Amino acid sequence: MSRFLKAALVGFGIMAGASSAMADGELHIYNWGNYTSPDAISKFEKQYNVKVTLDSYDSNDQMLAKIKAGGSGYDIVVPSGYVIEQMIKDGLLAKTEPNQMENFKNMRPEFVDVYWDKGRHYSVPWQWGTTGIAVNTDVYKGDINTWGLLFDTPAELKGKVNVVPEMIDVINAASFYLHLPLCSDKKEDLKKINDLLVKAKKDWRAMEYSTIENMTAKNFAATMDWNGAAMRERLGLSSIKYAYPKEGMASFMDNVVVLKDAPNAENAKLFMNFIMDPENAAMLSAFARYDNGIKGSHEFLPKDMAGAPEINPPAGFKTYFPPACPQKVAETYGKIWNNLLK
Repeated sequence: MSRFLKAALVGFGIMAGASSAMADGELHIYNWGNYTSPDAISKFEKQYNVKVTLDSYDSNDQMLAKIKAGGSGYDIVVPSGYVIEQMIKDGLLAKTEPNQMENFKNMRPEFVDVYWDKGRHYSVPWQWGTTGIAVNTDVYKGDINTWGLLFDTPAELKGKVNVVPEMIDVINAASFYLHLPLCSDKKEDLKKINDLLVKAKKDWRAMEYSTIENMTAKNFAATMDWNGAAMRERLGLSSIKYAYPKEGMASFMDNVVVLKDAPNAENAKLFMNFIMDPENAAMLSAFARYDNGIKGSHEFLPKDMAGAPEINPPAGFKTYFPPACPQKVAETYGKIWNNLLK
């Protein structure tokens, strides 16, 4: 198919229902590590005759640094919601209009008007979940539902705790524990957060992303973690439980977006539409063990996810996606974080 004809079809909205005969070439994805279903990628490659390459990153900051440097060669990245808002403002993303794609009808209504992309002009959900704590209950028998395990570590867990090196997640958790509003700009609040983290770090063993491997190998007895990772840990070691801290906790959603300079933008749009299909969305969840934002996907999920405590929060739990903090607060957070990493 000529580029001219393909462009014309896109203009008339025909590409949303594209068949395998209407695509070829490549797609370059930059996603969080250990987060992408090989089966889903294989299915997409066969369906559209597209060769997919996948590289991974550990944090939103690592991804942003590479994209802002320019010339990355990637088509798709998978940032968290609060990052997308700034990426749009910075002109880094293509306005792909997922809300006009064939499978957009499958998106759960509560995830359409998200604060980072109201109406979904740039992004589609990848996976969403919560940020809590995974605990080996063979090691610690006390109440696990508190951020105190990380910030006022009990004797049984001292030297056995891991905290993922994700600045916003850690500072938000500290704010919850101190009963402070998120993104507070008060000097006394920011000092309390800094002092708490510096003091608490003395009782931590590590600040690493590799929680699944280390928890199942019993290298860590507790870790700040995301619920899908915690489920994978429990499936590897039954004594691991996921905690819902009573002081409060945040939800997150990672989303597929297309870069403005994507070399394979049309294939990237096909991939967006592809993952809004319920069966394909379920493949992503079956691998990573998080929920997704697509209606009808649950019927295709593995049976062990149906009643999983990590995926099904306690009664009364409410989803809350914290917005990005104002620039002044973000700058202070950066100073607090750098101080913690010394």
